[in-house]
Amino acid sequence: MATVKMKGISIGFLVVVLIAHFAFLKAEIYIVTLEEDPVVSYRGGVNGFEATASETDEKIDVTSEAVISYARHLEKRHDMLLGLLFKGGTYTKLYSYRHLINGFAVHTSPEQVEILRRAPGVKSVERDWKVKRLTTHTPEFLGLPTEVWPTGGGHDKAGEDIVIGFVDSGIFPSHPSFAAHDSERYGPVPKYTGKCEVDPATKKSFCNGKIIGAQHFAKAAIAAGAFNPSVDHASPLDGDGHGSHTASIAAGNNGVPVRMHRYEFGKASGMAPRARIAVYKALYPLFGGFVADVMAAIDHAVQDGVDIINLSVGPNSPPAATKTTFLNPFDAALLSAVKAGIFVAQAAGNGGPFPKTVLSYSPWITSVAAAIDDRRYKNHFFLGNGKVLAGIGLSPATHFNRSYTLVSANDALLDTSVTRFSPSDCQRPEVLNRKLVEGKILLCGYSFNFVVGSASIKRVSETAKSLGAAGFVLAVESVTPGTKFDPVPSSIPGIVVTDVSKSLDLIDYYNVSTPRDWTGRVKSFEAKGHIGNGLKATLHKSAPQVALFSARGPNIKDYSFRDADLLKPDILAPGALIWGAWSPSGTDEPNYAGEAFAMISGTSMAAPHIAGIAALIKQKHPTWSPAAIKSALMTTTTTINRAGVPLQAQQYTGSSEEMTLVPATPFDYGSGHVDPRAALDPGLIFDAGYSDYLGFLCTTPGINPHEIRNFTKSPCNFTMGHPSNLNSPSIAISHLVRTRTVTRTVTNVAEEETYKISARMGPSIAIEVNPPAMTLLPGASRKFSVSLTVRSVTGSYTFGQVVLKGSRGHKVSIPVVAMGFKR
Repeated sequence: MATVKMKGISIGFLVVVLIAHFAFLKAEIYIVTLEEDPVVSYRGGVNGFEATASETDEKIDVTSEAVISYARHLEKRHDMLLGLLFKGGTYTKLYSYRHLINGFAVHTSPEQVEILRRAPGVKSVERDWKVKRLTTHTPEFLGLPTEVWPTGGGHDKAGEDIVIGFVDSGIFPSHPSFAAHDSERYGPVPKYTGKCEVDPATKKSFCNGKIIGAQHFAKAAIAAGAFNPSVDHASPLDGDGHGSHTASIAAGNNGVPVRMHRYEFGKASGMAPRARIAVYKALYPLFGGFVADVMAAIDHAVQDGVDIINLSVGPNSPPAATKTTFLNPFDAALLSAVKAGIFVAQAAGNGGPFPKTVLSYSPWITSVAAAIDDRRYKNHFFLGNGKVLAGIGLSPATHFNRSYTLVSANDALLDTSVTRFSPSDCQRPEVLNRKLVEGKILLCGYSFNFVVGSASIKRVSETAKSLGAAGFVLAVESVTPGTKFDPVPSSIPGIVVTDVSKSLDLIDYYNVSTPRDWTGRVKSFEAKGHIGNGLKATLHKSAPQVALFSARGPNIKDYSFRDADLLKPDILAPGALIWGAWSPSGTDEPNYAGEAFAMISGTSMAAPHIAGIAALIKQKHPTWSPAAIKSALMTTTTTINRAGVPLQAQQYTGSSEEMTLVPATPFDYGSGHVDPRAALDPGLIFDAGYSDYLGFLCTTPGINPHEIRNFTKSPCNFTMGHPSNLNSPSIAISHLVRTRTVTRTVTNVAEEETYKISARMGPSIAIEVNPPAMTLLPGASRKFSVSLTVRSVTGSYTFGQVVLKGSRGHKVSIPVVAMGFKR
């Protein structure tokens, strides 16, 4: 009986364990915000704790006793709330958010979350969701070495002691772009208090002076079961490549040789090569990231004292708790970051060229679109019949004045049974006959496997090389809209023929020149060809152009996609074919697996250009607000390309898959393409702060004032009247009826100067400015008004510009967009 009883106890215990286990399996991650103020907005009132909020939107001293003690108080309150509501072991607190928002991330069951929702002091509970990842030549293209760096003491002083925080996939610390031993010694930066984690494998710190902070955030990913330590690395080490790339664009060392396959493609440099790098790893190779981890990374960046945050990340989908784009958790947290005096650059998104694809919405964020600069890489394949096929491929040429026999991978199979391996992809050398391929050009086919990443051009090159081929050609026989073809470095001659019609010409020539017997077996290979030199870049005056993939406006104010009275994107910067540092273990781009550098495209590459240039402005003007820096960047841009004609944007032709160039608009480029030299001396700035952004939210139609108070802990201020009156360096009116007059205030940041104000607009809307001229003393501010009147209703936006020309040579421009409606 005793044995039976023991079995009964064991079974009962097992049932309890299983119930607990299944309850845990049901658990999810939730972000909980509480009523009390976070550090950035706490103005006192809690007994024993001094106020921590700044009255002037300046950076908070995160090392002060007041900040440290109040932050500790908030964390204790989080722990107390959870401890009072739930038994230990039924939940896991992942993070306490104390500086930008007051709340925490918790891994618990849906049943316990309902108890949390009803608890006193709980403001909101939202289930976590995922986020996604949204340069040798660009410093010269932007004029940094000759026109910008010399004004601050040269490249070895450019960005000195400015700390840029990168919320990304980590960093490869031993890369030469981040080395500290080849430059003047880096001293301490007292304002920065961030931690440096130690590499678990080498036991060495990730920091070296250049890299001043390095932390990783993965508690939400681990709790969700998405984290794989062997691939994702439980450290700031970059297992993806993306984070190293963005950091090197903004702040990588100057003059780092970009060498691949025995060829040097130039010397790399960041925009601010002396700036410090603070790493906040929250993105991972296999799954992207979780909002709870990204929020923790941003919160720590502010707490640690960074000057600038670069954010090349955006949400996978709209949040559930708010329909307002400006109040999604990213933007709400970044509003607090800006309140703390931190400039934020964010990638606009890669959903172009379609309208309303911008994923960076708010006026306190600088949203960056991607441009193609003047450098192009092209190559050619010369057929034996005299035809020349254009293509791409960063590779050497085949032997001069010699043609080579073409052999298709499908005709070089060792065994026809291997067709299940898609042999035409040329990914597996073991299925091909070396005797047939050696000394010849291997003809391969571009399939869907290349689109999804299971095949790569790098692997084609390796296959051809291992078989002793003289080179390879990859023919693209079909393509889906949006497919990007970037040139890929190769150690042997190689080319991708991206034009479908040209690829068909190649295949037709090969078939005609390759006699076969009645079974289809090749009798002899008679097709000939040779590959040109694709290593040298050519410079084009048509640059810059808006890249096809770059996200477009109009901006939206809610997830019903209603237009906002705010222009996005804000600015255009280089973002196509950008060379940058890479992690040898990086998986983000299969074509650069195992390499030290990569040339990739995306608004993720454009944003760190702006972050680095903002560091140069911050260095020269240390007291400027984030809005002032943003204004300097936006009002000094250009909308003219190097050939002297208006900017163009890549776009699809009607319903076809052909890419063409069309006249670009502010919905493509915002204010225009960045001009770093002019941005350092803008003449005038349009300044704004936390209260102004609050007024923008409160006057935006459709936003519930209670929701605004819920997120900001501040009552609504309606004195702005209309969101288009926000003092931003752009004007957008999505629903113009009759006449609307908006006001702007400019502040002189140079010597006394007289400005003449002019305006132009498309014919369907009239525009007037008042006064026509004004004189400003140093530091003085003046208002001017812009009146827009509907002349005719066209059903589309009309574009224009307001220009302030100064007597000392300054030129300040702001874009205007409006859509007219009937009375």
